[in-house]
Parts: sequence; structure tokens; C-alpha cells
Amino acid sequence: MTPDEMIVEEAYQRELQRITRRHFFRDCGVGLGAMALGAMASGKAQAAVPSAVDAMAPRKPHFAPRAKNVIFLFMAGGPSQLELFDYKPELQKFTNTAIPASYLEGRRFAFMDSSFDISKVKLLGTQRKFAQYGSNGAWVSECLPYTAQIVDDISIIKTLKTEVPNHAPAKIFMNTGSAQFGRPSMGAWVTYGLGSEADDLPGFVVLQSGPRGPRGGAVNWASGFLPTAHQGVPFRGQGDPILNLSNPAGVSAGRQRSVIDAINALNREHQSATGDPEIDTRVAAYEMAYRMQTSAPELMDITGESQATLDSYGIQEGEASFGRNCLLARRLVERGVRFIQLYHTNWDHHGGSGETLTKDLDLVCKQIDQPCAALIQDLKQRGLLDDTLVVWGGEFGRTPMGELRDTIGRNHHNDCGVMWMAGGGVKAGYIHGETDELGFGSIEKEVHVHDLHATILHLLGIEHTRLTHRFMGRDFRLTDVAGHVVHDLIA
Repeated sequence: MTPDEMIVEEAYQRELQRITRRHFFRDCGVGLGAMALGAMASGKAQAAVPSAVDAMAPRKPHFAPRAKNVIFLFMAGGPSQLELFDYKPELQKFTNTAIPASYLEGRRFAFMDSSFDISKVKLLGTQRKFAQYGSNGAWVSECLPYTAQIVDDISIIKTLKTEVPNHAPAKIFMNTGSAQFGRPSMGAWVTYGLGSEADDLPGFVVLQSGPRGPRGGAVNWASGFLPTAHQGVPFRGQGDPILNLSNPAGVSAGRQRSVIDAINALNREHQSATGDPEIDTRVAAYEMAYRMQTSAPELMDITGESQATLDSYGIQEGEASFGRNCLLARRLVERGVRFIQLYHTNWDHHGGSGETLTKDLDLVCKQIDQPCAALIQDLKQRGLLDDTLVVWGGEFGRTPMGELRDTIGRNHHNDCGVMWMAGGGVKAGYIHGETDELGFGSIEKEVHVHDLHATILHLLGIEHTRLTHRFMGRDFRLTDVAGHVVHDLIA
């Protein structure tokens, strides 16, 4: 080593010491998702209740699962079931007439003044043409021509009920089982119960598209009171999947490794002194980030995909989109990631600017329709659909009454909405439940959000009443104190 090189090396070592001291006293990257270092090295059996350091080690379910992975396609804003899947000839017949007052008794709406003035509130039939598809004659509107072609692969739930009629709390309720902030998200609960089979990617990944993020933000994929290793990790749709993941110019992989080793040594020393499990999470997060410097760019590089595959998802070169995220979701499943959640906005069609039931609904449907169908077909062709549960839907439905803004739209409606599920042990070509003649509420086979959560966990081999975590003196679970498995949805 020359004298000049020795000077540079000494300066580097001094900087390394400075950095490690600083990171010793600071939270540096908790929550990137973690894999057990010891479990990866030794393959030893997991404890019944995982420590933070082996949080993502794969664990046995309660019983034989039908699904190993979940892709949740979240249509943020509340898709209108009456424009998409719930065809109501009687609503068409009575459009522009007053809704009977009995329908409104005891109900809650996001915008009360536009939903309870009987002199102004009129029923609103759809302008969309519907047709029946598949072996069971499922009604699908012209808004979703690609989805119409896969109805024999999906189960359509027409009677989904939730608790709250406003966006942020309703999204949080759909994702955590509670409208209160601070509860763990579904993806966090799933990885807490099952770990992940991905050793160089987080067990729970979040992808976003559309004009803005979902209301409620990161609370929707947070770990709450579970170890922070279980919170969702947002990936960007193109470029570096996570900002600042790549090494800066002049920092080699070897030097990066030495920095991480030094920081982890200090963290382990601190953990042995304090017993704080979150320090284990921090150590694992550093290791995961280091591995992701290779795995994440490889994940995002879709140049190896065939042109036919790219065309099937409607992917345009160099463009971030929901279609690209759907393809990434398939690639994440192939790499063993347990829970992948895609958020796409905006489905909030009140009738105001940018929220019309005509032009703006057409736009958002076009953005998601082809990719959703392509994802199901792609998973099926690759033999992945049997083990992958795909869920499509938003936080609530829309009212059969019109809401007058710049144009006539629809208000939020928590009594009735539509979701569909595919793969992972779900019946194919099945229609679950029915709504009344106006599409206002369920008349048979209602599915509450807690029931949906219980069913998803059941398909993953988890008994929902047994997946608990003790916090502040009580045992919490995703389904709170409710929830029943909807066995009719299971093949």
C-alpha cells in the first residue's frame, strides 16, 4: 500500500468509526423487513413465538394451507359495484325517483346532507351496459371487458359489509380489522404467523400507482404493536425500488459489508445489555438491506420478460403503472414473498372534478382491467395460481342514490360492496350472495370484513382465533372478537 493509499485508508476507517458511533445511538433502518440470520444459517426449527431476529423464518401453519402467498389488489376510493358487477334492472326502472325513507333509517353516509334530503336524493340507475359471462352467467359491465373473460376463474362477492363510511378509517378497517390507528395490518399478521420464504426480499411488499397514495397512508401496511420487522415495505414501480438503497459512488461492496458488520456488532452489544428485541430487528434490517442491493434491482429488471407477457399486462416501456406492478407482484410471488399489496387510486366517484362516473371511471377501469386479468392468466399458466390467493376490491361500495356535485355521482356506502377472489383454494366461477332490487343492501349471504379476513387466514392455513398477540393486557387478533370463515367461497 502506498503512503497516499494508507492516508486514504486511515481516513476511511476514521469515518467508519464515526458512522458506527452515530448509528449506535440512532434508529437506522428499522422496518425494512427482516429474515432470521441464525435461521438462515442453520435451518433450525422455529420457536412457537418468534423472536425479532427470526421474525421472517418460515413457520408451519395451523393446518394444511390452500394458499402460500397473497396478492391484494386494493382499489382505493371505493369502486361502484353498480357500475361494475351488480346489475339492477329495477334500479334502472326507478331512476330519478325518491328512495323510500325506510331505506335511510339508521344509516350512515359520508356526506349526510347529500344523502338524507328526500326532496333532493334520487335513485340513480347506471348508464353502463351489462352482459352475462362465464358458466354461471356473472353480470359484468362494459367497463371491465378483460375481467369479463376471467369470471370462470374468480369468485365474486356481492355482499361485502364494512363498519365505516369514510375513506381513511374504512381503508384502515379493511387492512387492519379496526378503524383505530395503531393496529397491525393484514400483511403484518400474515408474516407474523407464517414468516416468509424469501430470504433476500421483505416478506410484505407494497406497490402503489395512480395519482396519489391511499388515504391513511403507511398506517394501512404498518406492523402496529407487532415487531417492526413485519410492516410492509413500499417499493417504487421503476428505478431504484427503494431510495438510497444503492451504494454511493466510490463505496465498494466490501466496504459496505465492513460498515454493516461494525454497526451490527455495536447493535448486538447494546442488545445483550438491554434485551430490547427491536435491536434484533435493526440488525436483521441492515442485513436485509444489504442483500436487497442485489435482489431488488434484479426484481425490477423486467427486460427478461417476453414481449407477449409485457403486452398482456399492457406495459409501456419505461412507464410506471398498475400493469407493471401486477407483473412485479407475480415476480415477487416467484421469489417467495408472502404478502404483496397493490394500491391504485382513484376510485372515489362523487361526481366532482376528476371523480365523474363517466370519463374518470372509464379511465381508472382501463388502467386496471387488462392487468388484473393478465395477472390471473399469467399465474394460472405458470402453475402459481393454485398456491396464490388474489383479492380484488376497495374499502366500501357506492350508494344506489345519486349525489349531485358538478355531475351526478355516488356517495360512499358501507352496507354493500363487491370484491372478487381467485386462486389459493377459492371456488372458481362462483357468485356469492345477493343484494336487494335497488342494490342498497344484502338479502342473503352477507360477508363482513371480519369474515373476509377470517377466510383469507383460513386459506393460508391459519385459524384466525389462534393468531393472537398480547398487548396492553389483552390478546389482539386481526378479526378482533368476530369473524367467521365463509366456507361457501372455498373449493
